[in-house]
Amino acid sequence: MGTKAKTVKIKNLKKKKALALEIIERLKKEYPNSDCTLDYNEAWKLLVSVRLAAQCTDARVNVVVKGLYEKFPTIEALADAEVSEIEMIVRPCGLGHSKARDINACMKMLRDEFDKKVPDDFKALLKLPGVGRKSANLIMGDVFGKPAIVTDTHCIRLTNRMGLVDDEREPKKVEMILWELIPPEEGNQFCHRLVDHGREICTARTKPYCDRCCLADICKKQI
Repeated sequence: MGTKAKTVKIKNLKKKKALALEIIERLKKEYPNSDCTLDYNEAWKLLVSVRLAAQCTDARVNVVVKGLYEKFPTIEALADAEVSEIEMIVRPCGLGHSKARDINACMKMLRDEFDKKVPDDFKALLKLPGVGRKSANLIMGDVFGKPAIVTDTHCIRLTNRMGLVDDEREPKKVEMILWELIPPEEGNQFCHRLVDHGREICTARTKPYCDRCCLADICKKQI
């Protein structure tokens, strides 16, 4: 399991593992078809979209990449493009220059060092410009079907609220805790379901709809 680091100490480990399994099963029933909400048909395109999705909605990214791929339809085309050309197209996603620079550098590395293929190795993914642990885990899980824990804002907020994580907001630390609680084969889809649950029920910008929550009777915030 390339994504997992050293074991962390967790209070009430047995109890939290049991809670995690119950949450997993309930969310499966509630969101049986959860999936990545970024549109892509090739692995490298998911790399691009994940970088653009930082501080931007997936819906907006899905619109912006259509124009990007019309002009630059391949890894080679993006690698050969001027950063300013990419920036003009991706600007609506915010942080246009840094995202354009990372996309260009990432495509160059894929072309020059990885034979135009996205590596299926976690450490290799982390070498790519603009790719951090969250992005690498998403690629490992969604593209290669390998164990993955994607600690995005939904994951961090909800696992703290549910009581799987105790007042921890640092993404890597949350990831390491969840590796100890979530069965490896469940991790990737569990994180997708947290996104759906966070958008529909356990919302951040409005008061959560606890009266409609399938986890209300076992959620730390409601007990």
